[in-house]
Amino acid sequence: MTEPGAPTEFGAADRRALWSVAVQFFVNGAVFASFIPRLPEIRERIGVSLDTLGFLITIALVVGLLGSVAASPLIERFGTRAVLVGGAFVLVASVPLIGVATVPLVFVLGYGLMAFFDVVVDIAMNLQGSWLSARRHMPVMNRLHGLWSFGTVIGGLVAARLAAAGVSLAAHLTAVAVILLASVVFVARGLLRTDEHRAVPPAETRPARDRSMRLGLVLLAVSGGLAVTVEIVSSDWAAFRLSEDLGATAGFAGLGYVAFTVGMTVGRLGGDFVQSLIGNEPMFRLAIIVSTLGLAGAGFAPNRWIVLAGYTIAGVGIATFFPKLYDDAAQLPGRRGAGLGWMSAGSRITGLVVPTVVGVLAASRLSVGTATALVTLPCAAGFLAIAVARRHSDLAGAGRVRAG
Repeated sequence: MTEPGAPTEFGAADRRALWSVAVQFFVNGAVFASFIPRLPEIRERIGVSLDTLGFLITIALVVGLLGSVAASPLIERFGTRAVLVGGAFVLVASVPLIGVATVPLVFVLGYGLMAFFDVVVDIAMNLQGSWLSARRHMPVMNRLHGLWSFGTVIGGLVAARLAAAGVSLAAHLTAVAVILLASVVFVARGLLRTDEHRAVPPAETRPARDRSMRLGLVLLAVSGGLAVTVEIVSSDWAAFRLSEDLGATAGFAGLGYVAFTVGMTVGRLGGDFVQSLIGNEPMFRLAIIVSTLGLAGAGFAPNRWIVLAGYTIAGVGIATFFPKLYDDAAQLPGRRGAGLGWMSAGSRITGLVVPTVVGVLAASRLSVGTATALVTLPCAAGFLAIAVARRHSDLAGAGRVRAG
């Protein structure tokens, strides 16, 4: 076996596998975006209040956390291809349940199944994506995650258009499921059929290796939490920053979210090329600096146009955080999927808590900008601390530079 991270000959089978993984990234992005814009209709159908709907969604997301725990054992037992394909079929087949739900139990069942298998598929597809990226002279993980973002855009636009046209939820989500199931059939045909295995270290080095592994897993979980914090806060609170602090109209305030997502898209589409030029770790440090400057501008600038520029710059820097973390976690020696499971759990647990923290701070005497800055800027400092800690650990990917 070649050394992890060392590019090898990228043959026709690898190219087919990369196309399959790319399609699955798009599918995963489109699945949830297909019904999230229609949540107001879903809430009316199942007859619950807004706070009850939030509680039901939280239950489903907690179920999704179990996927972070289950993914690695499933992959060890059945392999990434079987887990990815089987999980994707269940994930997509659960979509119509949301469309026909008229009681909270059916909604939670459908959403819970989707949340669980979304995590499982997410981990499996990132493993295959990372292995394929490591075989190429030009890395591809950032662009794969860019396809996920593109899937969310397409899924959301289609959902909004069909809702405006009066198409029923059941018809809409059933049609989405049929189309995406056909995509999964295509994905299944091209995926890698053999998983990569990490070499077992000599017995005399295992105690030190085990300590390094435990540190690596903890750092991945913390990093996942930091990454999801800056991403959620920047996207979900941008409009409030402009409207509440700077008096922007609803139309202008919405541009905050657009500015951030545009920055994210640019960062993910261009991240692989930057990485190939300067290396993995230097790009990570550059992304931390860029995101910090953007977050500071978005949080403290007194001018709405500068705030928009800040969100755009922040999006460019933040865009590469998750692709890099997924890549590092996938390359972690030991049980396949373990690192991804820890990172996923860290990000998803944090994602349940962060909105409440920002809301409490923003409801105090602080401005929305100050509240968001108090949450996001320490995360940037945390990334810097982890970048230093990585130099003294054996976390996979540390010091691994992919030359273009």
